[in-house]
Amino acid sequence: MASEQRFDQRLAWRSENLRFNAFGAALKRKFGGRIQRVSIDAGFTCPNVDGAVARGGCNFCDNRSFSPSRRVRLKQVNEQLTRGIASVTERYSKVAGFIAYFQPATNTYAPVDQLEELFELALSLDDRVVGLAVGTRPDCVPDSVLDLLEHFAKTANVSLEFGMQTIHQAGLDWMNRAHDHASMVNAIDRSRGRGFECCGHVILGIPGETHTMMMQTAQEVGRLGLDAIKLHNLYAVEGTPLGDQVIAGEIEWMGKDEYIHTVVDFLERIPPETIVERISGEAPPSYLIEPRWCLEKSSIRLGIEQEFAARGTRQGDRFVPPEVAPADRPRPSDTTPESIRHQIDQRRRLPVLKMEG
Repeated sequence: MASEQRFDQRLAWRSENLRFNAFGAALKRKFGGRIQRVSIDAGFTCPNVDGAVARGGCNFCDNRSFSPSRRVRLKQVNEQLTRGIASVTERYSKVAGFIAYFQPATNTYAPVDQLEELFELALSLDDRVVGLAVGTRPDCVPDSVLDLLEHFAKTANVSLEFGMQTIHQAGLDWMNRAHDHASMVNAIDRSRGRGFECCGHVILGIPGETHTMMMQTAQEVGRLGLDAIKLHNLYAVEGTPLGDQVIAGEIEWMGKDEYIHTVVDFLERIPPETIVERISGEAPPSYLIEPRWCLEKSSIRLGIEQEFAARGTRQGDRFVPPEVAPADRPRPSDTTPESIRHQIDQRRRLPVLKMEG
């Protein structure tokens, strides 16, 4: 009965004249008011940066794209969260609550006892903090981390956001992700049924990926049973390997209209109950190289809704259920690479950001 009620709640957007299951509306429905995320940079690194699985990091990644505080002295987590809440409160007159969003880098790539302190601090700092959102990689969630998040999910709203990007190995290799899609499948199948939401981050417009390949990634969203997705256009910022390729004229970009059509095609193929947390990506204009159209956030949103209206379709209209329902997929054994598991389960505390004064 509880699962049926949850499913009905996720389909409520259909009766609200929406074209897709938008994140903001879903949060308002769940909490009874506006919920805002507050981005926190906890100062962690990634296993494809420090050598655990590779070096160099993702070719598109400069964490300034996610957090303005990166590359300057990091403020303590409690200070970041307090200031973020104050800033949002000044901007919006009515905010029902906040989600502490651990966003830049890999936010489960630390000793699990230190992660527990970090997440506990964020949840206990202010009564208005209703949950956690934790961005990570699919190869960085050993069972010890999933057990920890399951614990927090008993009393708070918890979302675990995986950098899925694509299901195609050529694209993952081009990015220097240093993991395969099998890692994503393993992570999701071990995360399911633990009480927290699983979100997949997908990039559209990866060089070499055809429209058919991107639609195959869309179909995988339903096969895995992701609770939410984030869609980003590929973009390049200064100081990254991708940025250097763009300056050298080696990258051909997806145009704005093509991106809008691709997003609509993608959303038509995912389950109607999947929450859509983002439909485009952007970076501060001071170091964004291309494509400049990604700064037109409102225009992109409007274009997507107009394209849905022109087609007379909505999210999920072309969704084909998988032969095996996600809930029926067995929970596999943990395949976290030993080099990563050692960093999380055995190493000493990280000398990163002081969490309190």
